[in-house]
Amino acid sequence: MSDTSNSEVKMEEDGLFIRYTFTVDDGQEPLRVDKYLVNKIERASRNKLQEAIDQKHVIVDGKAVKANYKVKPKNFIEVLVDKEPSELEVIPQDIPLDIVFEDDDLMIVNKKAGMVVHPGFGNESGTLLNALAYVLDTKATHQGKRPWLVHRIDKNTSGLLVVAKNDESMAHLSQQFKDHSIERTYQALVWGSLKELEGTLSTIIGRDKYDRKKFVVLSEDEDRGKHAITHFKVLEDFLYTSLVECKLETGRTHQIRVHMKHMGHPLFSDDHYGGNRILKGVVFSKYKQFVDNCFSILPRQGLHAKSLGFQHPTTKKWMQFDSELPHDMQTVVDKWRNASITYGF
Repeated sequence: MSDTSNSEVKMEEDGLFIRYTFTVDDGQEPLRVDKYLVNKIERASRNKLQEAIDQKHVIVDGKAVKANYKVKPKNFIEVLVDKEPSELEVIPQDIPLDIVFEDDDLMIVNKKAGMVVHPGFGNESGTLLNALAYVLDTKATHQGKRPWLVHRIDKNTSGLLVVAKNDESMAHLSQQFKDHSIERTYQALVWGSLKELEGTLSTIIGRDKYDRKKFVVLSEDEDRGKHAITHFKVLEDFLYTSLVECKLETGRTHQIRVHMKHMGHPLFSDDHYGGNRILKGVVFSKYKQFVDNCFSILPRQGLHAKSLGFQHPTTKKWMQFDSELPHDMQTVVDKWRNASITYGF
């Protein structure tokens, strides 16, 4: 009889997924991976595991496998299963929020950098959703109702988010995202001078085979990943860095960060995609001191969700919101703007 219970299954949060890792036991008889996983990962449903296989999120010894693959002793298996946000308990917490706009149907929040958007494993509290739940619980007309996150931005990205306050608004806003009719504009501080002042990146983005926490641009013939489109325009060129406007047509995880890295211009101070070291510039010691000072002021990727436009779900009127760069990013942008005058590079 097969033994599928001895090796420890490790579980961790990985972006929008739950990541399970384990090694197949020495005495394991050959068994189809779909059947093996149902017995092995009791916390994930059969449907979720099948979806993971279909999405090529079941990785055996570094390679995605199909349902009929037969596991063998010592196989190292990684499984990425979609989170179920509705299943997570959201505890209301009194956390200060910058609410730009609010009515009966929605809220616009200017999220600060460092705040996780949604509770998950390792981030059960202190998130934007915890704060939103508290705000709604203090309003008589919304007590007990759960805020709906229509979209997300990374923990260390600042800027505007739209939040639905009822099912009808969620459905209407979600459809606008699906139709690409919502306008989202970001500002990014990137390394280097771009050859083209404006353009469009249209690629396939998927998980890195060698680092499952990162995303990369894939070749067209790879049977995985999702289509991603970013329109970019250089706002200012500071010689060794540039301030770039990015308009999203799609909203893939880490999309702007991956696209800028793919162009050879990682986001400034982005430790996940290599922007947290000097990539352009001169060898003078005062230049290194200058950049290190910028890193200390902006210890996160230089990315801000600056503007947001959409059709109101009830009035059907177009709504447009804009936000200023937060202090940390604005300070570093100003320093780069003045660098040639102040430091002579």
